[in-house]
Amino acid sequence: MSLRLRAVLPDDLPLWSDDTEYEDYGPPVPRVEVPSARLDRDGHLGIEVDGDLIGTVGWRWVAYGPNDPSRCPMLGVYIAGPHRGKGYGFQAQKLATDLLFRHTLVNRVEASTDVTNLPEQKVLERLGFTREGIMRGSQFRSGRFNDMVMYSLLREEWHRD
Repeated sequence: MSLRLRAVLPDDLPLWSDDTEYEDYGPPVPRVEVPSARLDRDGHLGIEVDGDLIGTVGWRWVAYGPNDPSRCPMLGVYIAGPHRGKGYGFQAQKLATDLLFRHTLVNRVEASTDVTNLPEQKVLERLGFTREGIMRGSQFRSGRFNDMVMYSLLREEWHRD
């Protein structure tokens, strides 16, 4: 099994079209425009396993102050249904986190997930992310507000293999 991250291509856009579960949890992914792969802007990379696109890993920049060193990327992952539970999300988020630390000056990478998404919480903790707390009522989904768990990883905590 060979997993790699690559640019999202126009032919890849239908991957998200039929997945209503993703619509409930993930940030909007363009369906008619290829998302950016630049690390210094909000973007997505495709997750490819043995030549097949099985998902994306993305980031959006959050500013906590008036200058660039106060910005950090919020990481997110999408794995198509039949490919979930096979470790691909772990590998993709590990590669994306490494890319962000190696090729930007960020001090912090963040990730959040629904409080009920225990598999993703385990993945983030295996990657070395620290659980910071609960963001109460932060995501509106299925007709109500839901709690999210916030995680972060600092540059000094990232262990490169």
